[in-house]
Amino acid sequence: MKKVGLALGSGGAKGLSHIAFIQALDELGVRPEVIAGTSIGAVIGGFYASGVSGMELEQMVKDLGFMDLYKLVLDFSLLSNSAIYKGKGVEDFLARQISVQTFEEAEIPLKVVATDFWKRKEVVFASGSLVTAIRASMAMPALFEPVQLNDMVLIDGGAVNPLPYDLIQQECDLTIAIDVSGEKTYTADDPVPNMVESILSTFQIMQASIVEAKKRFSPPSIYVKPALTNIRTLDFYRYREILAGVQEEVQWFKDALRKVL
Repeated sequence: MKKVGLALGSGGAKGLSHIAFIQALDELGVRPEVIAGTSIGAVIGGFYASGVSGMELEQMVKDLGFMDLYKLVLDFSLLSNSAIYKGKGVEDFLARQISVQTFEEAEIPLKVVATDFWKRKEVVFASGSLVTAIRASMAMPALFEPVQLNDMVLIDGGAVNPLPYDLIQQECDLTIAIDVSGEKTYTADDPVPNMVESILSTFQIMQASIVEAKKRFSPPSIYVKPALTNIRTLDFYRYREILAGVQEEVQWFKDALRKVL
């Protein structure tokens, strides 16, 4: 059996679609030997590495419901000049729901990517506090407050490595990369984005450039990028639509994986 590695990319709410691909792995009886994740990919990867199945992940999202999801995300940071939201709600949720507290306790080895803001470089976590690493990895600039740790100011790992399959390529025979950056369209009568959309989408454009450059240099064994058209960063309430909208890509993924295995 080939040694399989799984990389889960950043993409805000679009990253809930990672669950559908994890379910596909479960259906095929394929268990990754190592996982790498950035931002929402680190969140989903953290649960998966700790032993939560794809079906259990989907049920967890369903059980949260609309209001609970927004209570987690929208904890306004009224006294901070660094971001709109604190990110404390997500951090507390992760601490309660993930069954392990450290990387060392995880069932599957996991690597989580964050960005050192001042040194402008990648920080890869593979040991220590799992929740702290995930919270740092998802600290999207201007949205969530950065994490201060060991003299570093850490922000979203998507700034340097939005799809971190390169971190595990040398450890695996087969590398799977799930790109959930999605696509954008516009109406003919309103082609100019508003200020928030402009900032967030520009960040995503830069992330897409990073991924394309990496793919030209050293592509993963299996690369999947669902369309996920016009799903905004905080559209977590659209989880049913997000999961349903990637089923065609999931079927392609299962067929491709069967062939290479």
